[in-house]
Amino acid sequence: MPISRFLLGNKLTPEEIERLNSAYIQTLRSLGLVDRNDPIAELVARKILQIGTAGVRDPAEISKLAVEQLGIGRPPSL
Repeated sequence: MPISRFLLGNKLTPEEIERLNSAYIQTLRSLGLVDRNDPIAELVARKILQIGTAGVRDPAEISKLAVEQLGIGRPPSL
């Protein structure tokens, strides 16, 4: 599910939307998530929105914090 669904109705500037979308995409890539309908992708979107609207501006930092706060990551390679 794209993050745009969660951005609807929020009073965000186009720049803020772009920043959150960039952080979302970066986070999905870092977690190896391809299917945006995966329930984890929804958790990621909600967390990105929470962090991004709390004042963090850098998409890379938003992504890093989201992964840390959710406590999820790529499984180790075998």
